[in-house]
Parts: sequence; structure tokens; C-alpha cells
Amino acid sequence: MKIALSWLKEYISLNKKPEEIAQILTATGLEVEGLENYSEIEGDLEGVVIGEVLTCEKHPNADKLRVTTVDVGQDAPLPIVCGAPNVAKGQKVAVGLVGTTLYPVEGDSLTLKKAKIRGEISQGMICAEDELGIGTSHDGIMVLSTNLPNGTPFSKYYPAYKDTVIEIGLTPNRVDAASHWGVARDLRAVLEQELIEPNIDDFKVDNQDLNIQVEVENTEACPRYSAITISDVKVKESPKWLQNWLKAIGLRPINNVVDVTNFVLHELGQPLHAFDADEIKGQKVIVKTLAEGSTFITLDEVERKLSDQDLMICNEAEGMCIAGVFGGVKSGVTEKTSKVFLESAYFNPDFIRKTSLHHSLKTDASFRYERGADPNITILALKRAASLIRKLTGGTISSEIIDIYPNPIANFEFEVEYAYIHRLIGTTLDNTQIYNILKRLDIKILEDKGDYLKVAIPPYRVDVKRPADLVEEILRIYGYDNVPISMQNGADALADFPLVDGNKIQAKTTEMLAARGFSEMMNNSLTKPEYADYFQEKAIPIYNPLSEDLAIMRQSLLFSGLESIAYNLNRKQKDLKLFEFGRIYEAVDVAEDRFKEETHLSLFLTGNQHEESWMAASKEIDFHDLKAEVQLILSRWTNLSFSTQTLQSDLMSFGLEILYKKKVVGVLGAISGKVLKAMYINQSVFYADFNWDELLKHYNLNFNYQGISKFPEVRRDLSLVLDKKLTFREIESLAKQKEKKLLKAINIFDVYEGDRIEEGKKAYALSFVLQDFEKTLTDKAINKVMDKLEKAFTEELGALIRR
Repeated sequence: MKIALSWLKEYISLNKKPEEIAQILTATGLEVEGLENYSEIEGDLEGVVIGEVLTCEKHPNADKLRVTTVDVGQDAPLPIVCGAPNVAKGQKVAVGLVGTTLYPVEGDSLTLKKAKIRGEISQGMICAEDELGIGTSHDGIMVLSTNLPNGTPFSKYYPAYKDTVIEIGLTPNRVDAASHWGVARDLRAVLEQELIEPNIDDFKVDNQDLNIQVEVENTEACPRYSAITISDVKVKESPKWLQNWLKAIGLRPINNVVDVTNFVLHELGQPLHAFDADEIKGQKVIVKTLAEGSTFITLDEVERKLSDQDLMICNEAEGMCIAGVFGGVKSGVTEKTSKVFLESAYFNPDFIRKTSLHHSLKTDASFRYERGADPNITILALKRAASLIRKLTGGTISSEIIDIYPNPIANFEFEVEYAYIHRLIGTTLDNTQIYNILKRLDIKILEDKGDYLKVAIPPYRVDVKRPADLVEEILRIYGYDNVPISMQNGADALADFPLVDGNKIQAKTTEMLAARGFSEMMNNSLTKPEYADYFQEKAIPIYNPLSEDLAIMRQSLLFSGLESIAYNLNRKQKDLKLFEFGRIYEAVDVAEDRFKEETHLSLFLTGNQHEESWMAASKEIDFHDLKAEVQLILSRWTNLSFSTQTLQSDLMSFGLEILYKKKVVGVLGAISGKVLKAMYINQSVFYADFNWDELLKHYNLNFNYQGISKFPEVRRDLSLVLDKKLTFREIESLAKQKEKKLLKAINIFDVYEGDRIEEGKKAYALSFVLQDFEKTLTDKAINKVMDKLEKAFTEELGALIRR
């Protein structure tokens, strides 16, 4: 949200620097994300000066050009070639000097250089309005009426509007501050200054010539509807002051009527809508919902199908506007409009939120309505806008104010104990101090019972609904920095500093994966409901989903990762190594609001190991590439002993579970073809998932280590013919069980299955590394170990030893 400082000063006296104001706003919860300088004219007309044409002669080599000399206050006049038909001797003109950059209304910027035009030297440019960016006229150069000396900066003749714009990162709960008036209210509370009310003193009803009947059928969706009519309006361009204020906050001026509605919206935070009264058939406005599937063409000329929950502003024949969201193409104000019906209403946030979501329409009006506008400001905004429209269009206010408000919205009341206020703040505040802060926040104290207060919260403060919210209001105005910290508290009173910092471990892992060619993903935690069908655990639904594809909390990082892979594959990026740290969610007991949230790490590999090269043939990524990455990550937990077992999952065609103390901490494997087909992926994808929270529980900085042996290691090879169902893990486990002291490593370097061995069998070629830390191994000791292993393989695994 953008706030223009000069506009803000219309409502509160500020003599502080913009940086100081930004600091105050941030301290109150309106975080300032930046300050920027705005100028009506880009470049601020730097390098443009006032000059006087001393001579003006026809160009010797061009009929349409003139050769002039211009006094710009320098030692000698400047020769300038000019193509304008109205240039003449004796004129005061705007001159762009050499080196000046001009920003014309249309086209790219232009930096002036010394030039030779058709043989004549030109050292500058005599400018037209559009070339300076201050108007659209290009009929000729600007001829100035001024007595300012030659060489005076042009900005003194034409002072451009300049302002400082404050960019506020408005949080969703602070819709009360979504206007210049709202920001001024917060500054009033902190600076203890009076607010300057928007001027409505000149509001008056001129006649009763245009009365339009209003009927509100759905009072639940529209609790309050206010309106007025204005006749004999002349729709035209807005005055400069109004255009400048709107441009400063990023709005495009349209015409004087529409600009006033936008002005009041950003001034008071109350959305308004202006209708062409001649388009209101039957001279009647009806606020209601239409039948499901009804069509309506909005201002952007898009035909939309309405829901039976979409509140509409209608005439007797048809809809004119989607209430609180978007106007219609037929009833909008144009240059032909002479009569205006001006609406200022309060709509139920729930209805506006659903309608905005249904039609994917986000407007300045819907932003405020769906978060909760102020039902008590509709008349003030109406009088303010009507007065301005009458002034700027020359119209007359032609009806009394219509105000349909059958069930006024009352202040929200609750009680809060003083002891509770002091406990949450962390210090004891004087009662008078609390009174003053609440008063400056428009919060009324209904009763003071000595030990507790009863307060009334105005409806525009939609975020203050309980005692804790009230304490937050007191504290943000009192100042968080003013709460003393007891000298008796240690550092652990502020934060816990664990020996194992999970954030650092995650950062190191991220750096390692990035160094190995992985790209990090950051996917949405909301995902498609159909993904929940793959999991036994209950999904957590979203009550007001942004779309059908974002209706549940994700239960795994798998599908969001596959969506990213599909997106890349569709754009010809087929060799991918991706990872993501993210949270997954699971409903433990919905009835009791019990949910589980975990951080996981996912890895995805697909495509080829490397790009094609003349040096080496490209090789497709396989399961063992993924396993190597998994082992590298687990190597950080060097003091833990992980084991694996076969994974049984509908999501995987094959894979392993990673266990620590019989608890699954991760999985790895190949995604099943059924899942890949459902995700429109036509190549193999290998996937690993770690329960990061569980791994961090067992992370230990006390590593186990031992010195390097002085005695050499010995390798022996062995070929085994085994049942096809036996895994290398079973061989390795048995070998380590039989020889715990000397056996240091086992490796498989060849696997054979074919017609040379019995059907249902396979052959493993294994290497065994033996080493003794205390002495050199003898042949006798080596043979004894190998005989022991061969016997175990033969008797317990049914292996055939191949010599």
C-alpha cells in the first residue's frame, strides 16, 4: 500500500522527516518497506533552462528547419536548429542543454548531444510540451510568458509536483489502516496530535430533481446501503492536484468523477461506485442475488457466469455491478454521462470474499470489503465525494442522502483485567496512560471496576476481538522498546540456544546439494485434494480455498516436486536434480483439532547424469545415483548406524526404507509408472524423502574417530552363486556378524544373471578388505577368516563358491 506524504499531511500535522515517520509507523505495526521520491515529471526537468531566441533564420539546406541563436545565460548564445513552425525571434522558450536527458510523453528517453543538422551546428533543443513530458501538445515549441532571467532553470517557471511515497507492507488484519486517514489515526495515537477531519462543510442538497428508489433484498449480504444523486455533471479530465495525488500512489487518472471515487477510497478507506443514472432502468436500484448461471459483462468486457451467492447491484431489468468487486460495462461513467448515482455501502465480508474468489477478481474495493470496511463511515464518504464531484464537474446534488441501515452494527464489547494487561506487557502501566492510549485509538471505556475494564471496540477495528488483542493495541502504541528487560533475566529468558542448530545443519546441507548440481525448489504447502487418495492419513482441508487446486494441506513433498518436474519437462528441461526442504501436514484428530506438522527433505533425480559429450557417452540416472546422494547426506550423522529394509508402497515401483533404531527416518526409490502417468511424466524419476525433524533429534556433535592403522590392509575376492531372491544387504550382514574384528569393508564389483548358471540363480563377485590395527596379517590369519566366511555363505545362504 502506498501513502503520499503530502496527502497524509492533510489530516495530521507532521514536522518530522520521512525516515522518522517511517520508523514510527513500523513500530506501530504498519511496517514501512520503503520510501521513494515521486515527481510529476520524470527527470525533474534537470538541464532544461529558460532561453530567449535572439535570431531566427531559414536553414540554408532544409525548407522546414530554422537556424536560431538562443541566449541561455551563458557567455555566448547557443546555435540551435529547430523544426517547429512557430519559432520566432524574441520568444522566451524552454531549452534543453547538451547533456540533458528528456523524457517525452511517448517514446524512449533522449539525451541531447552536440550535433550537425544538414550542415549546421546545433547545441541544444528548443522544446515542445510533449518533449518535456508536461503535456501532449506537439503543434510547436512552448512560448513562455515570463520575466525570469535567461538561464533560469525551467523548473522555477514550471514547478513540478514532488512528493515522498511511503510503501507499507499492510498485514491482512489491519484493513483499518488501508487509507491515508487510517494511517493518520495511528500516527495520532503515537504522537498525541489532533486529526484534521476531511472537509465536508460545503456539502448541501441543491434540489430534488433526481430521486432514485433503492431496495435492499439481501440485508445479510448488504447490512448498509447509502447513496445520493448528482445532476448536470460535465465529465472531463481531473485537475492537476487530483491527478498528481493519484499518480503518486500508482493510480491512473480516468475522469473527474471516477477519480473522486478513487480519491475518497484511498483517503478514507471507503469504496464508492459511480453509476450513470441514465442507465438505471426504471429509476430503481435493487441489491440482490441473481439466479445461478446468470451472465454479466464486467468493465473489462468479460462475460462472467454468476453464482447465486454473488451479490449484485441491479436495476429493474438487469445487473449493473458485482457488489463490492467490479462494475459493469453498461452503467459506468463516461464522457457522455450527465447524471450520476453515487453508492457508498457496507457489504458482508464473507459474501465479497467468496465472490472475489469465484471470479478471480481482486480490486481495491474487494480488498477492503472482504477484510471488513467501516459501516459507520458510509455517509461521511458519500458527502465528501458528492461535494468534490459537484465542485469538479459543475453539477448539482439532486437528492437527499438515501441510507438503508435496518440493523445497525454495534460496537464489540468485552472485559479485560488490569492484571492481565500488565502480565502480557511485562510491566505495570499507569491507569491514566492506558485510558489515554485507548481514547486515541477510538476505544471507549464503558466501565472501570477497579480491577478490570469493560471496553467498546468500534466496528472498523475488525482485528480487536479479545483481551489479548486489546493488550497488543496498548503495547504497540506504548512502544515495544519501552518495555524494560529485568536485569535478573539471563539470555535464555529471551531465546533458547541449542547446541545443535537445525537451521545451520539445513543450510550446510543446502550448500552441499547445490554444490553437487541440485537446484532448490520452494513449492506451495497447499495442494490438490486428489493427492490425498494416495495416503492413509487424513488430509487437512482449507475452509476457504483460493482455488480447487489449493484445497488441502500437502501430506508429502512428492507431488509438488513431481509438478515441478512436469513443468520443466514441458519446457524441454529433461535432466533434473532437485531438492526441497518443506513442511507436510496430517490430521491426527480433526474433532479435537489435533494435527501433525513435520519438516521433510526431498530429493528428485531424473534424466541423464550429464550432458552429451564427445568425451563420454551420456548415461541415464538410476537408483544407485540416488542412493549415493542419500548416503552422502546421512554421512553427516557419522555416529549413527542406519539400516535399510525393502519398501512396500503404491507410490514406488521399488525402494528402501531407512531406519534408525527400527524407526523409519526416510525412504528412497523409483516412482511407480502409475503415478508418473497421472502426473504426465514420461521418464523415470527417482525420489528420496527424509523426516528432517526426526533426523535432527539424533544429530550429535560428538563424532567417533580412531587413528589410521600403521599396518596394511589386505583384499580377497570371492565369487558366489546364490538364490536370486537374496540381496547384497543379507550377505553383508552375515559377513559382519561372523567376522567383527578384521573385516573392514565389503564391496560388490560384478553381478551376473544368464544362461551360464542355473535358472533362478545369480552370481556376485565380492571383494573383502581385511585389516588388523595391531599387527600385519599373515596368510594363515587371512585364510582362517575367508574359510569362516565361505562356510557361513554355504551353510546359511546356500551359496555355491566359484573357484
